[in-house]
Amino acid sequence: MRILVTGGAGYIGSITAQRLLDAGHEVVVVDSLIRGHREAVDPRATFVEAEVGDTAALGRALPGCDAVMHLAGLIEVAESQSQPGLYFDANVAQPARMLEAMVACGVRAIVFSSTAAVYGEPSSVPIPEEAPTHPVNVYGATKLMFERLLDWYGAAHGVRSIRLRYFNVAGALPDGSLGEAHDPETHIIPRLLKALAAGDTRFEVFGDDYPTPDGTCVRDYIHVSDLAKAHRLALERLGRGGEGGVFNLGNERGFSNLEVVKVCAEVAGTEVEVVHAPRRAGDPAVLVASSAKARRELEWAPAHADLREIVTDAWRWHSR
Repeated sequence: MRILVTGGAGYIGSITAQRLLDAGHEVVVVDSLIRGHREAVDPRATFVEAEVGDTAALGRALPGCDAVMHLAGLIEVAESQSQPGLYFDANVAQPARMLEAMVACGVRAIVFSSTAAVYGEPSSVPIPEEAPTHPVNVYGATKLMFERLLDWYGAAHGVRSIRLRYFNVAGALPDGSLGEAHDPETHIIPRLLKALAAGDTRFEVFGDDYPTPDGTCVRDYIHVSDLAKAHRLALERLGRGGEGGVFNLGNERGFSNLEVVKVCAEVAGTEVEVVHAPRRAGDPAVLVASSAKARRELEWAPAHADLREIVTDAWRWHSR
């Protein structure tokens, strides 16, 4: 299959594109490089520097493609709360133009990189796909809005879609060649490991008054390699004519921020001084996946479920 991968110069996009190429697919990467990295794009891929909403560029890149894998977008919860217009443009308005370009070019299959943030504060955990969607931050709201657009484009134009709602992604390729390099960095594992690699052992944890065992947020962590594999399996399901739908992706186990700090410190071989800071706006207390549907229908299972392994791979990347 020939796949157009948006955001293919980013963290998840570059690793997913590499895995698609390894599996024998052709890849066209579209990335604005505003937050992506040109050096992260696999040389086997065709690269197009463009915004997702650039319909002229998409009109040149899409012909001959069998599907789109949409990973481009903005992802920082706190930033979304302070700059909602920026997020609605990047995560809804521009991708809507991409959908129009897809329809115009006859491409009617898409795998969408969604998020567990669409659920908001869940009423129970682990969270199944049928759980109510009540996002508590702008980031989650924009991702859910694009999911709704996919419903309408399915009804109006026959666009088939799989939406992958994944939880906290971390880790790096085991050889340390590709990893997480956001600027600014707000995710706890890379934020802490980046600090430790620079010799800074004082670390801020946001919120210590959540209704959790130690008062800090609890999250389900998934290795980026496992996530990339799920994207490939979803794509191939659509390629075989399989049904679309929503799939949660996670390890079905939650770790608190303090537990994450402890594992990171052990892997890095150092002590960490935790400084408690106020909560960040829009952070739910607990997000843990039920991935039973993905295991059953995509035949997907995480191969790197251990938090220490996830952190060890990430540390290898950051310490380089």
